[in-house]
Amino acid sequence: MASKLTLNTQNLETLGARRLAELLIELSSGNAAAKRQLRLALAAGSSPAEAAREVRKRLASIARSTTYVDWRKRKALVADLDSQRCAITGPIAEASAAEAVELLWRFLDLADGIYERCDDSSGMVSTVFARAIEDLARIASDNQADPIALAERCLEAVHDNGYGQYDNFISQLAPALGESGLAHLQQQLDAIGPTVSYSSTSLALQAVADARGDVEAYLAAFDARARRQPGIAAEIARRLLAAGRPEQALALLEDADTAGLRWVDEAWEVARIEALEALGRTEEAQASRWSHFERSLSVHHLRGYLRRLPDFEDVEAEQRALALVAVHPSGLQALAFLLQWPALPEAAGLVLRRHSEWDGESFELFNSGAERLAGRHPLAASLLLRRMIDFALDHARVKRYRYAAQHLLSCAQLDAAIDDYGEHPTHRAYVAELRERHGRKWGFWQDVDPQEPSD
Repeated sequence: MASKLTLNTQNLETLGARRLAELLIELSSGNAAAKRQLRLALAAGSSPAEAAREVRKRLASIARSTTYVDWRKRKALVADLDSQRCAITGPIAEASAAEAVELLWRFLDLADGIYERCDDSSGMVSTVFARAIEDLARIASDNQADPIALAERCLEAVHDNGYGQYDNFISQLAPALGESGLAHLQQQLDAIGPTVSYSSTSLALQAVADARGDVEAYLAAFDARARRQPGIAAEIARRLLAAGRPEQALALLEDADTAGLRWVDEAWEVARIEALEALGRTEEAQASRWSHFERSLSVHHLRGYLRRLPDFEDVEAEQRALALVAVHPSGLQALAFLLQWPALPEAAGLVLRRHSEWDGESFELFNSGAERLAGRHPLAASLLLRRMIDFALDHARVKRYRYAAQHLLSCAQLDAAIDDYGEHPTHRAYVAELRERHGRKWGFWQDVDPQEPSD
């Protein structure tokens, strides 16, 4: 049972309204953000119209501000913005969807000005604006906003997308725009295309075409040069395939400029294989899958290749594939494949054979690899952990010391399951070597043992 002194809603209610009000006044003294929250709550309690006036005033004040917001002030700004957004989507939207839609547009208009004066390296500010776009799409759709007026506002957003906040705007608003709004938007974009940047117009036209399911319009959104880029060719081909036009899709893909590329675009490869399959050219599709697997060790392509082989042939092909992986020039790429496939005995063998190649920088791969190999292949797991420890200490990566200490403790636990270290130092010998090379890295050793002396 919770104490009567625990801060929760039930206990605070016992103080009574007046005492709580006095505490709020006291706590908000000198706290502008808290005072704004209280005024907004009072306005919402008075009437939705009063809340709308309060929000409008605050949005105008934010728009006028020129103060730079660094990381220390960012959290307060995000809280302020989110409280305004919640007021708009709550009591204001319940009373008047049209008012809420208009205020959300005003809210989104703040984006460029805020990004210009704000450090948003954490993405917290962009998350608030992304939620506002979702709110706008939902409220406009639920309340059947005027599609033509909505299309006109979308057009303004296309012009005002300096920070990419409207990149997925049209697709999100497509249900609210409906066919009439999308058609109007496409007409306007076609008419003004030459007067705005090609990229913004092209992206908008692509989004409208996708929303309308118009493959021809999507194709027309790219010039001939753009269509020859493998990634763009793949996007167009995917839509042509969905429309039942594999011949055109394959022709477009094979016209793409892939000559001289060290790595062919993955999406282009996938689209080409799908086009070949759709045309009944199965052998060519299979050859392409195997060729791509040989180059990239793609699990997706190998699975697709094996799935289409007759019974028993797939087993032989898989063994051939694993043999190829074992001698692949990139040990890291080979290890990633074997862990994902999965082929854990082969992964352990690879670690033992090519242990001198590992430098420990591939933290995520080695960490997950050690975790997966620990059960049946403790030596291989220990070697991966050692490489991460060595990397952290050799390069003085202080932020990794805590993890390196945990890895050393894991090595100690694995030691009991390792009967023979072969050519590798035993755990005791490895720890002694670490102390010799890195004995003065007190931060690491204290993470290993908090009782470790610091002098």
